[in-house]
Amino acid sequence: MAAGSAIQIPSRLPLLLTHEGVLLPGSTMRTSVDSPRNMQLVRSRLLKGTSLRSTIIGVIPNTSDPTSDCDDLPSLHRIGTAALAVQVVGSNWPKPHYTLLVTGLCRFQILQLLKEKPYPVAEVEQLDRLEQFTNQHKSEEELGELSEQFYKYAVQLVEMLDMSVPAVAKLRRLLDNLPREALPDILTSIIRTSNQEKLQVVAIRPNRRINHIPSTTEDEEEEEDHDDVVMLEKKIRTSSMSEQALKVCLKEIKRLKKMPQSMPEYALTRNYLELMVELPWNKSTKDRLEIRAARILLDNDHYAMEKLKKRVLEYLAVRQLKNNLKGPILCFVGPPGVGKTSVGRSIAKTLGREFHRIALGGVCDQSDIRGHRRTYVGSMPGRIINGLKTVGVNNPVFLLDEVDKLGKSLQGDPAAALLEVLDPEQNHSFTDHYLNVAFDLSQVLFIATANTTATIPPALLDRMEIIQVPGYTQEEKIEIAHRHLIPKQLEQHGLTPQQIQIPQVTTLDIITRYTREAGVRSLDRKLGAICRAVAVKVAEGQHKETKPDRAEVGEGEDCKEHVTEDTKTESISDTADLALPPEMPILIDFHALKDILGPPMYEMEVSERLSQPGVAIGLAWTPLGGEIMFVEASRMDGEGQLTLTGQLGDVMKESAHLAISWLRSNAKRYQLTNASGSFDLLDNTDIHLHFPAGAVTKDGPSAGVTIVTCLASLFSGRLVCSDVAMTGEITLRGLVLPVGGIKDKVLAAHRAGLKRIIIPQRNEKDLEEIAVNVRQDLTFVLASCLDEVLNAAFDGGFAVKPRVERLNSKL
Repeated sequence: MAAGSAIQIPSRLPLLLTHEGVLLPGSTMRTSVDSPRNMQLVRSRLLKGTSLRSTIIGVIPNTSDPTSDCDDLPSLHRIGTAALAVQVVGSNWPKPHYTLLVTGLCRFQILQLLKEKPYPVAEVEQLDRLEQFTNQHKSEEELGELSEQFYKYAVQLVEMLDMSVPAVAKLRRLLDNLPREALPDILTSIIRTSNQEKLQVVAIRPNRRINHIPSTTEDEEEEEDHDDVVMLEKKIRTSSMSEQALKVCLKEIKRLKKMPQSMPEYALTRNYLELMVELPWNKSTKDRLEIRAARILLDNDHYAMEKLKKRVLEYLAVRQLKNNLKGPILCFVGPPGVGKTSVGRSIAKTLGREFHRIALGGVCDQSDIRGHRRTYVGSMPGRIINGLKTVGVNNPVFLLDEVDKLGKSLQGDPAAALLEVLDPEQNHSFTDHYLNVAFDLSQVLFIATANTTATIPPALLDRMEIIQVPGYTQEEKIEIAHRHLIPKQLEQHGLTPQQIQIPQVTTLDIITRYTREAGVRSLDRKLGAICRAVAVKVAEGQHKETKPDRAEVGEGEDCKEHVTEDTKTESISDTADLALPPEMPILIDFHALKDILGPPMYEMEVSERLSQPGVAIGLAWTPLGGEIMFVEASRMDGEGQLTLTGQLGDVMKESAHLAISWLRSNAKRYQLTNASGSFDLLDNTDIHLHFPAGAVTKDGPSAGVTIVTCLASLFSGRLVCSDVAMTGEITLRGLVLPVGGIKDKVLAAHRAGLKRIIIPQRNEKDLEEIAVNVRQDLTFVLASCLDEVLNAAFDGGFAVKPRVERLNSKL
């Protein structure tokens, strides 16, 4: 039903006023009928009509408020579309209404409105009849030429689409089969146009209609796209990007103007240009360089960490004196849970800069750092450029977290990609593969964090200033818990200090008996468990009006009071079945800890382990902090074999061979014999050296003196002092060599309750980093040779056979 000349409509038509859309000849529309006039038209005309003529109605767009209940008929459009009602569906939900499916036949013009109620009826004149143009041969020829031209435009539009889609192929067949004069109406109903534009198509003449539709479609698309490109070009020209970047962007915008939107490269180029505009080429924040305020802020946020805070204040002071300082690359190295990441956040807060964290753990693709080239599908900039886009300034604080856990794969080495980023002499012209132009990173303050420097490539390590962040002492942990951790946990669990009390003695019990760590993460989790247990009791107490009588509960051991009535506090173990009034806080004591956290996880086992010969305590460094390490030795009859167990690395195996060789060569000096009384310690004797915790790999050059002491105890039958720990490497000549990680090792010994520590003489300088209160609790023995080590490890010293003085002959 495309050609208007093939349709003959009645001269009088009932009018259906629609507000959901505009019906065009040749198209189909589904419309809802719920107004009184339209409902009456459906009931009286469509539902009762039996002939085809009775189902033909006039559809007029209603531009008035569809929710209005006014009885006055709105002003009608003079041009409408005659339609055939194909389907009528009724429903009572959510209110009575009908849904009509109507198909447009032809246009008509209202000559006179005959009646308004119960539904409007008008006298109409049919339009779209080709006979009107047959008397004017020129107009008919012009209309035919325009129709053919419109058909060509429509075919070109369809050919730009993917012909593999079935709907597109069906559309192409539709264009070939429809009469040319019906194409404007049908395509107008298909493409995305507004109701106002469709009304214009309904009202104008056929020849003008064809001209109007191609020009409107092309102009709208081109105008909309042209406006966006012009705005983008204006943003590029007014941005503060570098001259090189501006030149590249103007070249790309020139290509974009000539590029069809259908090309995949169009979207890629546009995304690239929008990113270039959004980058903060010259936008920065002003630093707050008040040293006193910065010192107060750092002290409030973090307890201890004196060396680290000192370095931050030095940076601020230099920045205040020299404004164009290139950002240093700081790397905080320390065990987990000591606050490396939070210090980086505090530095940004102190400076008044934006903060952005980039997690590098597990990154094994260099494109994550440098970005992808734009020739790849799905290309994007690297994390550095993305971070700058996120923060919106060119001088943020970037925290490169876990830089020691970068991986390496077939996609390249991200650690190598970081070399340019973290070099103050090069990063002023950092080139991301996606941008392909230089971006200045010299104003960015980069802070890296790592647990160990052993896995960081030397070239990358050389570009960073290493700041060691050691573990905390017990006293520091107590202060951190009561200044920061406990208030945070109380807030997270909805508790107040009036509802729970955690004395420092209890905190010390948690630190020594339930957590052995360099940081405070486990301590924080234990405090959270305590707060959850107290929250249950407090919530129960809010649902009970009165406290039960003590007699009802019982007076046994489980209900014994631990504090006096004056303090008005009770242990949580006392309140297992009680609801405490709000004014009585719950006291967390050792009994409460056992109820909540269970039996202690760690006990002082040092004296028990050293109750027999052949055991010594060493000190080891791990990425998680310092640890004490037991070394055990036993001997049995055999063929002189040395057995090593406990997941040892190559370096520790070599230390064990060094130790046994030195003892064999000095056995006569120290009067050491094996079971058969021979001074050759491996004569008919097998030795077994064991390092407990066999599931943990152990390696490093610091166990030599411990192995020597352990074996000396085994062969002499004497016990090593139970309060002594030691660290140091040895040589075949019996010299003690310096080792690393002294501070972490000393803190581990202090946590374990040891009192005397043997360290190499050349590590004396490292003792200055240890807190004064820790040094006061310990006695340090500085040893330069193994004789001094053995004398300090055994009560009363280790006897050495005096050497016979040889007199030089004068003959």
